Formats: sequence, C-alpha cells, structure tokens
Amino acid sequence: MERLTRERETDDFSALLRSVRKDQELLVRSVEKELRRMAMKLDQLSLPHHRSHPHPHHHQPHTALPNDDRRPYTVPAEECDVPMDPEYPLCAEKVEFLRLHWQSDPCYEFYGVDGTTCSILTYLGQIEGFCPPRPGGNHSALPWHQRPHLHTEKAEIGMSLNLFYETINHNVGPAVEFIRSRVERMSERWSEAGRRMRRKRNSTAASQMKVLLYPGVLAGVEGQRFGAMVETGGPLGELVQWADLGTCLTVLGHRVTLSTSQERLHSLIGAAPGRGSCPIQRPLTFDLIYTDYHGLAHLQGAMGPAFQHYQCRFRILDSFGTEPAFNLGTYARGRGYSTPWGSWALRPRQYMTMFPHTPDNSFLGFVSEEAREEDVKADTNRKDNIAVVYGKQAYMWQGKAGYVELISEELETHATVYQPPGRPLALPPSVINHGLLRQDRFLQLLRRAKVFVGLGFPYEGPAPLEAIASGCVFLQPRFDPPRSSDNSDFYRGKPTTRQISSQHPYAEDFIGKPYVWTVDITNRTAVRQAVRAILHTELKPFVPREFTCEGMLERVQAYITYQNFCSASLPTWPPEGALRAHLGPLGDSCVSVCRRSSLVCEPALFHHLNNPDAFTRLGLGCSSMGQEVNHLFPAYSPWGRRCVLQQEPLLFSCAGYEPSHRRLCPCRAHLPGQVALCPDCH
Repeated sequence: MERLTRERETDDFSALLRSVRKDQELLVRSVEKELRRMAMKLDQLSLPHHRSHPHPHHHQPHTALPNDDRRPYTVPAEECDVPMDPEYPLCAEKVEFLRLHWQSDPCYEFYGVDGTTCSILTYLGQIEGFCPPRPGGNHSALPWHQRPHLHTEKAEIGMSLNLFYETINHNVGPAVEFIRSRVERMSERWSEAGRRMRRKRNSTAASQMKVLLYPGVLAGVEGQRFGAMVETGGPLGELVQWADLGTCLTVLGHRVTLSTSQERLHSLIGAAPGRGSCPIQRPLTFDLIYTDYHGLAHLQGAMGPAFQHYQCRFRILDSFGTEPAFNLGTYARGRGYSTPWGSWALRPRQYMTMFPHTPDNSFLGFVSEEAREEDVKADTNRKDNIAVVYGKQAYMWQGKAGYVELISEELETHATVYQPPGRPLALPPSVINHGLLRQDRFLQLLRRAKVFVGLGFPYEGPAPLEAIASGCVFLQPRFDPPRSSDNSDFYRGKPTTRQISSQHPYAEDFIGKPYVWTVDITNRTAVRQAVRAILHTELKPFVPREFTCEGMLERVQAYITYQNFCSASLPTWPPEGALRAHLGPLGDSCVSVCRRSSLVCEPALFHHLNNPDAFTRLGLGCSSMGQEVNHLFPAYSPWGRRCVLQQEPLLFSCAGYEPSHRRLCPCRAHLPGQVALCPDCH
C-alpha cells in the first residue's frame, strides 16, 4: 500500500495498472498453491481409508463445502498464468468474472469450466474467444464462428407446399391451426402465381436458403394467451403474415422450418444447456431467421455471445415499424426515444412491416384474400344493400352506437362479434350478429355486402383490403387530431413517431376513393352523404399488386437476393441511379417530402447524400460543415447556413423532422402497385 501511495503520484498511470495486475496474479497463484497444499494433506489423511476401499477410482480429491457449494478444488495438472496479450485486452477481466460467477449458469460447466484458472482460460480461448488459445489446444476458429457447408442447391420456384405442411405439423395450438387452414385455403392461388412467375423468370436461380420462422409471440406463456385470443376474436393480422411468409418462401424454393416452441428453438440453433450465458455449440445452420420482438429476446437468451455475431441474419416482423431514433439504444436513452421495444441496434431495414408506412423499414406485407374468378362471376349483380361492420370484439363498438344506427337507416347491418357463452352483447338492436365466422364464410358475407364499416379500431389490419378485394367500399373514421404515441394508449410505447389520420392510412393514401371513404363519424350529415354516394357506386373487386401472391413473391425474392446486412460495405441496392435528391422545407420529414412528389424515401440511398458535394448539387452554400450523431442529418439549417452530415449510419432516417432544419432526402420512383421495388432495380 505504501508503494501504491507513492506511485499514485506519478504520471505513468498505465504502469501503475500493470503493477496492480501483477500483484493480483501473484496473489491468485499463492492462493492456488495453498489450496493445492491443503488438498494434498487431505489426501494423505484419508489415504488409509481409500486403500481399503474396493473401488479406489471412486476417490474424490476434494472436500464438500458448506451449503452444498460443489466448487471443485481439484489439483490442476499445470499452473496457468493469465496471459497479457494486447490482442486479447479483455482476457484478464473475463477470467476474473468467471472465477466469481462460473457457477451462475450450468452452461459453463457444460463447456468444461470447473473453477480453476486453466479451465477458465481453456473456455475463454476455445469457446468465447476472449483469451488466446491454450498451448496444445485447437487454434482454429471458434466452433460457432466456423461456416457450415455451403448449400449447393438452387432455389427453384415450385408449386408444392408439402414441405411447409410438414414443418407446420411439428407445432400445435389454435394459432398454428389458423396458419395451416390459411395455407390450405390459399394454396391454389400461390401455385398459380408460382407458375406465372416461373414462366416470366429469365435469370439464373439463386442459391437455396435455409430459413427459420420463429414467431416468438406464439411461444411459452405468451403463446398460450395469444392462442386463447385467436379463439375469441383476437388479432389475426400477424398470423396472416406468418402464414403468407412461409408459403411465399416455400414457393420461391427455399427450405423453411417453423417453430413455435422455445425448447425446439434451442435444439434447432444448438443452444448450450443452461440460462444462455454461453454461445451456441455449433455454427448457425440457418441463413435467415424471421422472428418478432418476442423471438428476438428469446434468441438473445439462447445464443449468448453468439447473438451479436449472427444478428445480421435476423429479420423482424414488426407490424407498426421501428424508426431509427428508437433503434440505437444509447441514442434512444439520451434523446427521449427509449421504449420497451427497439434499442436492438439492428439495421433499420431488418425490421419488416405489414404495410409500407415506414420506409426506414422493409415492407414485407401479406396477401389479400381475394375472391376467386368463378366466385366473382357467380356473384355478378348480387350485391345486396347490406353493410358488414369491422370489429369482432364488443369493446370496439363502445361509443359507436349512433354512427352504426345511422348506417342501419340506409343499409341492413351485419356483424361478426364474438359472444362469450352465457353473456348478452350490447350491440344496437338493428344489427344482425353472426358471431365469429370461419374465413370462407366471412368472405361470402363480404361478397354480398356493399360497405365494410370501420369503427376506428383495430388499426391497420388486413380485413379492409379483403373487403375491397371482395368488391366492398371501406368506410372508415377520420382522426382529428391524428392518433400517435402522444394521445393513443395503443401506440404509446411503440418505437414510432408516426401519426395516423384514419383507421387505415394505407387504404386512405394508397387506394382512396371510390374504394375508400374517410369521414368524420361525428358529423351525421357527412356520414349519411357518404353512405348514399356509395350506394350509387358500382365497383369491381380490386387488389393492389403488392398484396397479391405474385406481388409478394417478387418483393420477397428481391429482398433475399439484394439485402445483405452481414456486409460491412455500403449498400448497393437500390443502385445510385435510382436516387432523386430532394431538399425538404423546414420541419418536414423525408417521408412527406418524397410522397409529395409521388416518390418514396429510400434509406439505402442516404449515403450518397452524406457528403459536402450533395449540398452543392442542391444549390446550398454552406458557411460551415459539421458531422453529428443525430437522426435528422444530413440536413441544412438556414440560420448561419450550417450544413451537417450524419456520423452514425444506423441513424439515417426518413422519419426524422425538426422545425429548424431542412432535410436532404433520398427519394426514388416505384413500380405501379409495388412500393418496395423501383424501375430497373431488380
């Protein structure tokens, strides 16, 4: 201590740290030496007893500790010094951690750790990679780093879904039954779309991917709750998306595995026994893992240190989107964007949404279940003056009685509300309730109806598109002020600043009249006029291309072919030629700037604008040029003519806006009815 006191006043602080580390190592060695000496004495004391024992190999060279602490004091075969290697700066810290905590998770013992320095160094060298490999040990790459054998098969577009049915059958529960029934019901449409795509395909087939689908929301206790909701009119949009994703990947020729069990997940990825502190036992055999926020947490808990190594292969089904400001944990916490979701520091395009409302993410979508051609022909001129109300649970109807009664004055009004056994429903008396219907019967009802009536909730589900595909008009409430995390319990905590002006913004913005009418439902005159106008409108069924089987096949194939989040290089898709640079007005997001020009914001093109030349090309004279970590940049501030570049690529954001900045926006064109793809981009 006297020497430390003297040396503390010197300038060479690193020398002091080395000295302290050396003293610590000497102390550890002396303790180990004393333990060995004690163990030898114990062996000598017990030697006569063991000589008379008929099975001498049962001898244990250590004593039991109090409280059933089974830390072994086995005499090590060699002395092990903690190496001071600059290539492994965290080695000593990790060794010290495991000395104290190796019994905190059974996975350490599974990998051979027994509390001795030698076993810890062997583990950290051969399994976690924080220390140099031990002399005589395996100097090859870490087991879970090694690349598995590359797949040589080609992904040939096919029409058979048998392999997908097989993997579905390994799972159980009401949600799985829903997925299976949807796949069966849609199989002919998918097969026909596959045939059409195969006829048009000119390029060489891509490599076949091994893909894991893991909807974490269906696993464990959470999965049981979700399954119960499915049977009582709960949300089905997520299940629709999982069913369509698995079918789409199978038709594209990839090998798909579906798991709704955490235990099976652990088996599939080779998780070590224990509580997830250790890495997986082998290289990840899946090229892609599609999961959700629940599944992401399950994967982190099962993969240990391997999680970050493989997170570039994850794709997150995220219905409502995750904006970049919420995605980077340190930034979100420091700027007030921290929520229970987000903060995983993935590439924003790894999040995949149900609708193309958040261009920072990738639009995955689903398939709108449209009427078959023979059904449409059979139903010609059979539209009745009836309305079907969108809302399968009674709470969705609260406060809407006057609105529904107004519609009932003009149309016979039907509902499909779940009715709990023995409980009356407080629906308006004019409403004919069918209870929960199977999907095929629900579609039959929609094909008879002229209007599908939105009550304001649920937000952004698939049913309005199914109604429009059946020849209905969707009548929905306008929200004033718009719903957002500031005023809606549903959106509160979700990692988005989006403000929605109606129950279904996609239907309002991308489809619109005559198929979609958005009204103030508190204005009786406006509602009545809308209903009467709809009654005098004859419409054919309509499905945007991006919500057809063929449209989803095109989109998913492009993502698998061109999106590579495991590469450290800058994105090359879409190509730079697709860029249409725009300078936004003060306070506008790039989402709004691009949309006003009938374009879409493309975050993969931001890096082409993140340089001084981009400001010059847009006619801006910069008195200063800075670089900051902020989701608003690159941007221009007219006060002081300050130009600022983005320092953190994970924060390139189409969504960011602020009154004092003009955003530099990377816009691009898109194919008709296919927002995710642009001309000459695939």
